[in-house]
Amino acid sequence: MKKWIVPFVCLFIFSNLPSFAADAINAKSIRTGADQTEKYLPFLKGKRVAILANPTTIIGKVHLVDSLHKLGVNIVKVFGPEHGFRGNASAGVEVADEKDRATGIPIISLYGKKNKPSKEDLADVDIMIYDIQDVGVRFYTNINALSRLMEACADNGKELLILDRPNPNGYLVDGPVLDMKYRSGIGMFPIPMSHGLTVAEFAQMANGEGWLANKVKCSLRIVPVANYNHDMPYTLPVKPSPNLNTQQAILLYPSTCMFEGVYLNHGRGTMYPFTVLGSPELKGIYSFSYTPTSIKGMAEKPLFMDQECYGLDLRNYDVEKLRKSKKINIGWIMELYKAHPFKEKFFERLSDQMNSIEVQIGVGEFRQQIINGVSEEEIRKSWEPGLSAYKEMRKKYLLYP
Repeated sequence: MKKWIVPFVCLFIFSNLPSFAADAINAKSIRTGADQTEKYLPFLKGKRVAILANPTTIIGKVHLVDSLHKLGVNIVKVFGPEHGFRGNASAGVEVADEKDRATGIPIISLYGKKNKPSKEDLADVDIMIYDIQDVGVRFYTNINALSRLMEACADNGKELLILDRPNPNGYLVDGPVLDMKYRSGIGMFPIPMSHGLTVAEFAQMANGEGWLANKVKCSLRIVPVANYNHDMPYTLPVKPSPNLNTQQAILLYPSTCMFEGVYLNHGRGTMYPFTVLGSPELKGIYSFSYTPTSIKGMAEKPLFMDQECYGLDLRNYDVEKLRKSKKINIGWIMELYKAHPFKEKFFERLSDQMNSIEVQIGVGEFRQQIINGVSEEEIRKSWEPGLSAYKEMRKKYLLYP
């Protein structure tokens, strides 16, 4: 395995300021890997290039594919993950192959009939590029697509260029480490719910820990983010997926996505997913209410569609509390279970919109812990051995402080 990290300079200005103030100043000077074209354009010259991309694959406000195409880079094909290359498919909906209307470049879907490039797909490719914004949470499927791309590149002798991006939840390493008996499409690797890695750091970890199929090693070339550290607040320039459409949703996602494993609506079918939580059965217990509806491209058939749901409104929740605690919030799921009048329904898969809580959170004991009223302290204690081991292992693969 070869690994190249393109040289870069980290500038930490005003180091005598309090860390948050310094981070806020430095965040303005962050340069993503894609932004640093001077680092990788010379390497692409004369090569046949393929890109795994989605709408977050941008330089400034222009899609990387459009930018490189205009610069004369020979892009022979684009691969699209969940939600598609241009981002107009709903979560979980298969995406078909097509041609890009803007450039005429063939688009091959990796979220449909196949989930990784075939030998034939890569036959006319010299170098593969991965540039997709992640949000640092195990349920988010982009790292799964990256791992399969790494396997395909390794199997076919192709080098993978990763243009790295900040993790908006990079400060947060918390939650249970996945018990591999619950391995699924929303959890493929033994990492915690919030893993605290950028995609390039994850790629190094997947290589180093032998997580790829048949323990293959992918040849990596990385353009790191400049002027970045994991504690920096980072506001994404575009939404990373249709239902993470606000910064509030992105920062609450590590805590609220677990609600996909219980019989509650978590904002799908509204314009504020992952920031409201509720059910029609909580009427009279909570005063806040909202009504999920069918929204094309976001949630065509949300749980409790066209029914008034009552519950928690987190749209104005102070997310700095999460940053200061460096913990996901499990108090909300504990509160809503206690409040629910039909507790036997809470964890039952009564809708196709749900996963089991075991698959969602990644361990087997959480359901019973909540039912038994186990304290948050005791729940966290059960996570600690795996989480501590992960944190130590993570140090080997970090590119940023």
